[in-house]
Amino acid sequence: MKNPLASEFKVTEPISLSGLETNDDLEASPKRLRKTLESVRVELGEFQDVMYAHAKYSVLICLQGMDTSGKDSLIREVFKDFNARGVVVHSFKVPTALELKHDYLWRHYIALPAKGKFGVFNRTHYENVLVTRVHPEYIMGEHIPGINSTEDIDEKFWKKRFEQINNFERHIAENGTLIFKFFLHLSKEEQRQRLLRRLALKKKNWKFSPGDLKERALWDQYQFCYEEAINKTSKPHAPWYVVPADNKKAARVIVASILLEELKKYKDIKEPELDEKILANLEDYKKQLEAE
Repeated sequence: MKNPLASEFKVTEPISLSGLETNDDLEASPKRLRKTLESVRVELGEFQDVMYAHAKYSVLICLQGMDTSGKDSLIREVFKDFNARGVVVHSFKVPTALELKHDYLWRHYIALPAKGKFGVFNRTHYENVLVTRVHPEYIMGEHIPGINSTEDIDEKFWKKRFEQINNFERHIAENGTLIFKFFLHLSKEEQRQRLLRRLALKKKNWKFSPGDLKERALWDQYQFCYEEAINKTSKPHAPWYVVPADNKKAARVIVASILLEELKKYKDIKEPELDEKILANLEDYKKQLEAE
């Protein structure tokens, strides 16, 4: 089995999504992939326990991908062995009336993980340069000064929004948030097959919406927007990783392995040491309890 190294998937220079693989089985059987994931996620859970006690860093994991790319099942499988108190998942839908009364980053900022915790954004602040770019009419609901019609939403607008996102991520990174951004790179054919399965299997029917087909018809526009967003915002403090997503089991192993490899580099994350006075009196405390 191939060892998925972070460097193989990390975006450090401009990429073309059409030139990147969507299918990688890591040269392993489904059983081997499952066993590997089980091992890696246990280590991730143990790391989070230490990080919780250390309480100086938080981890933000951003998941983006086309419909059916496997975000939900990846979250379920990768974080299965975490202490429930240590990971919080936020799935961002269409902005509510309250959220639209604030700037577009507000609802993401208030959902950031506290120090010691992992936060997972299922769809993220990048929807504001993806779905809104494909459907610029959605921007009108934000009531931005100077934006009076979709004709006002030009390239300068999107350039400014990329700058705002970069500034947002730089700010939280400088204050202790470790950022990982994963794009689950799905092929159009694999999406077609997954949508067909949703229609064929009764237990999966609820996942299907006619809107899925309307968005699928805009595939090329979405690919352009994803590619530009990744190229404009993959930074050393907030890198993007493009993960082949046609094989769900392999994609989960890749994401989990990247997280573990990169987090292990933070050698300062360790359990805090006891105060010297407490440490010197441990035996006394033990005797008090044993004497009860």
